[in-house]
Amino acid sequence: MRLGLYALLLFALTTISAPEAQAAQKVTVGVLKFGTVSWILDTIQANGLDTAEGIELDVMPLASTQATTLGLQGGSADVIATDWLWVSRERSSGGNFTFSPFTTALGSIMVPADSPIKTLGDLKGKKLGVAGGPLDKSWLLIVAYALRTANIDLRTEARQEFGAPPLLAERAKQGALDAVLNFWPYAARLEAVGFTELIGVEDVVRELGAKGEVAMVGYVFSESWAKQNPKAIAGFLRAAAKADELLATSNEEWQRLKPMMQVDDDATFEALRRRYREGIPERSVAQNEADAKVLYQFLREFGGERLVGPGTELAPGTFWNGGGS
Repeated sequence: MRLGLYALLLFALTTISAPEAQAAQKVTVGVLKFGTVSWILDTIQANGLDTAEGIELDVMPLASTQATTLGLQGGSADVIATDWLWVSRERSSGGNFTFSPFTTALGSIMVPADSPIKTLGDLKGKKLGVAGGPLDKSWLLIVAYALRTANIDLRTEARQEFGAPPLLAERAKQGALDAVLNFWPYAARLEAVGFTELIGVEDVVRELGAKGEVAMVGYVFSESWAKQNPKAIAGFLRAAAKADELLATSNEEWQRLKPMMQVDDDATFEALRRRYREGIPERSVAQNEADAKVLYQFLREFGGERLVGPGTELAPGTFWNGGGS
């Protein structure tokens, strides 16, 4: 009789706890397979930071930036990483995506160690590789900065070669380019083989009116989804912040990540770790948003509607305020 009561009690406890065990809400993150965002997602999962926040992180590797945005728009991904300019353009056209900062790390113009190029003015007549295309944000901010500080229009006074980041990094190492403006992970890899930084885009934004380093890339998600799932998005953003805290302080965690970083030597590993840490946002969302509004006007001036869409200013709601009004 006692055994039967015990079994009945055990069944009741199992039945009661089962919904609790299934309470974690899945958050699907669409991410470039070899992108730096995958490092933080791996850190979250490896350390159980998602479970601690009551969510289940589902990482969906994708092949291209376009695939991530399509995944978000189509509903197969809840969160992706992209820039606030894309978010503002979508909102200006009726979308309701919103942005939470991920990194302030941007690009840099890198030159060989023995290069005679010491200033932006020295780029006149030189072949400059530019990652992306003529509407790349870092490129347009550099153009605006060079006009303001050196009175040189790099669009007409330097010979540009636009291309994919890894291709341009290789061409720079081969000596086919005099300088290259590349995204920060590729700039770090060039630094590891002896290249030096002529100027970083992080420095440029201050001259253009930003009060500090601006997070251009962030976690992007549907505002309506976030408001319908407030615990899920809050849990994800807290887990990401805790992962960043770990990456900022733990060298052991970086050693664990090392195999997925695709590095062949310690110099590259150290450069990537340092630049990632430097890019961890330290300013408030409100401060980032205020500076984004300033930079938006330069991007609108130099990129036009093809870049920013129909909006004349950063669209309201571009930056996620936690669901408050």
